[in-house]
Amino acid sequence: MYIADFLRELLPFDLDFLPPDAYLVGGVVRDALLHRKRDYIDLDFVMPKGAVETARFIARKYGMGFVVLDAQREIARVVFPSATVDFAKQEGDSLVDDLCRRDYCLNAIALNLYNKEIIDPLEGQKDLEQGIIRMVSSKNLEDDPLRILRAYRQASQLGFTIDSKTRNTIKQLSPLLCQVAAERVKTELNYLLQSNNGNYWLQQAYQDSVLSHWLENITSEKITNLFKIDETLTILSKKYPQFKNLTPEFLALAKLSCLTSQNVDIAKTELLKLKPSKNEIKAVTTTIKYLPELLNFSKKTTLREQYFFFLNIGNIFPLIALRATSLQSNNQPLIDQLIKRYFDNHDLVAHPQSLITGNDLITELNLKPSPLIKEILTEVQIAHIEGKINNSAQAINFVQTYLDSQN
Repeated sequence: MYIADFLRELLPFDLDFLPPDAYLVGGVVRDALLHRKRDYIDLDFVMPKGAVETARFIARKYGMGFVVLDAQREIARVVFPSATVDFAKQEGDSLVDDLCRRDYCLNAIALNLYNKEIIDPLEGQKDLEQGIIRMVSSKNLEDDPLRILRAYRQASQLGFTIDSKTRNTIKQLSPLLCQVAAERVKTELNYLLQSNNGNYWLQQAYQDSVLSHWLENITSEKITNLFKIDETLTILSKKYPQFKNLTPEFLALAKLSCLTSQNVDIAKTELLKLKPSKNEIKAVTTTIKYLPELLNFSKKTTLREQYFFFLNIGNIFPLIALRATSLQSNNQPLIDQLIKRYFDNHDLVAHPQSLITGNDLITELNLKPSPLIKEILTEVQIAHIEGKINNSAQAINFVQTYLDSQN
C-alpha cells in the first residue's frame, strides 16, 4: 500500500527496532492519506506494552534526545533532526478502544508499517474523501475541551468543513474551553492566526462563541479587520518587497492586536491571560499604543516627532504600518514615506547614527555623568537628522552652544 511505503521512508530509524504490534496513528496517517507532505514530521506510535522501553532503546541506539512525557500513561518521546517520535501505551484493552478515545474520526486511523494493515473503525477515510471533520463522541470533547478549538484549526489547515452535528455539539460545549491551560489555547490560536484560511475559521469560532472567554473584547468588526490585514499585506508586498519577508509569527501579532481591546492596559490584561512571551506582549501593546499616533500624523509632522516615533516603536514598525494601511487612513502618503524610511538602513530618522558619544562629552567638555548627557545626545541626533550638523566637530560645537543657551 502506498502510504505504508511512503511512511516507511519517513521513518528516522530502522523498522526492525519497532515492535510488530506497534501502530502509527493520528495526524501523520491522516496527512499521508491526503498526500500532504511536511518538512518536519511528528510520528505517533501506540502499542499494547513496552512503549517507554522501545523509545529509550531507539534513542540510545541513535544517540537522540529522549524524554518520558507521562510515566503513568507510559508515553515517551524521541527527538530526531527530521522528526519527533512519540511512543505510547494504547488506552483501553485494544487498539480500537484507543482509537475510539480520540477527538475526530479522521484522526482515529491506525497503520501497521509491517503488514500495511489500516485500522479505521470510525470510517475516518470516508471523512477524508468528503472533506469533513466529524467528532468521535461528545464525551471525548468534554474530556479534553481543547479539542473544541482544534476542530477550527484543523479545518483551516486541511481546507475541510466541520460536520453540522459536530459543530452544534462544539457550540454547546464551548464554555468548557475556560478550563484549558492558557498555553495550549494560545498554541491553537497561533495556528489560526498564521494559517492561510485562519481568518475564516476564526470568524466561525467567534460566531460559535468559542473565543469569548479568552478574547473578551472580540467583535465581528475586529474579525473583519483580519481579512483587511491580509489584503493590505498583499498590496504592501508589491510596493515594498521587505513585507514578503515578515514571518507568519510576526504577522500573527498584528492580527492579535486587532482582536484585543484597543486600550493598552485592558489589552495587556487580556494577553496575560493567554500567557504569551514578554516580547509578544510588547509587540502587541506597542502596536496598539502607537497606532493612533501614526494615524494622526500629517504634513506638519516634524522630523523630531518622526524620530521619537521610530525610537519608541523599534522593530514593531512593520506591524503598525500594516495595521495603519489596512484602516485606509487619509495620511497614507506619509505612512508610505515612513515605510521607505524604515526600510532604508541609511535613513537618519529611522536609523540614527551617532556623531559623538557620552564619553566624548565627558572628555571634550568636562561634563560629569548624569541624565543631562542622554538629553544632549538626543538633541545632537535631532540636529543631525535636521541637517544642522554633519560631523563630530560640528556636534561638539552644537553641544557647547546648547549648554550656553541652557545656562
